[in-house]
Amino acid sequence: MSSSLLLAACQDGQGPAFLQQKDKTETGPSRSVKLVERDTEAPDIFQVTESGLWDGRPSLGGVWVAHPDVKDPERVIIRNEKNGKFVIGALFRRERENPGPSLQVSSDAAATLGMLAGQPAQLNVTALRREAVAEDGPAPEEAPQVDAPSEISATELAPAATAAPAAAAPAAAPTPTPASSALSKPFIQLGIFSVEQNANNTAEAMRVAGMIPTVKKSSSSGKTFWRVLVGPAQTSAERSTILKKVKASGFADAYAVSN
Repeated sequence: MSSSLLLAACQDGQGPAFLQQKDKTETGPSRSVKLVERDTEAPDIFQVTESGLWDGRPSLGGVWVAHPDVKDPERVIIRNEKNGKFVIGALFRRERENPGPSLQVSSDAAATLGMLAGQPAQLNVTALRREAVAEDGPAPEEAPQVDAPSEISATELAPAATAAPAAAAPAAAPTPTPASSALSKPFIQLGIFSVEQNANNTAEAMRVAGMIPTVKKSSSSGKTFWRVLVGPAQTSAERSTILKKVKASGFADAYAVSN
């Protein structure tokens, strides 16, 4: 990767123009509709799962990878298959005759993905495309406060019938079930995935981080995709906390949804 190419793609310390998020607003007679662009995986544009290497030298251009099959620069999500870490960055073309693995990794990308200098790692690189989503309607409301009951009555239960002793199998730990919420948009949507396993891996990462994820299968225009949600939050304050935690995990485009 030549320094001139990376410098041209990254001016004044900012990333390439195709990495920047754009919002549009359309107004009508009775309401204002904001069109916000969200990331959607596009494996038909570019997707590889191959060995990647950071050579240990500092590199210009921020977070990027380079591959010999690239025709045009792309915005991609880069996943480290071994540790589950991921980052969104740029994809450039590299020369085929360069030695080493096909995927060349920048120093900033390697640091985020937990890669060590000179040690190849299995990476999944998938192109991203922006999808316009309309956001309108009133701001989500605070969940109403419910007063505790003044009295609580208890009813004694009849003793349970005894059964013949048997070898009891260990009970499986129940899967946490999202509780209901009074907010109109209690969930935080992390992203839309065209590969189910990628959605499941993201949900597992959120679960390890102490959140309750849900993977929902949907379809549109004959295409199947999976959405990853976290929640539901019970109050707007809790929702804000979850959103900050999700964005800190790498999903900068996460936003509140109803379900």
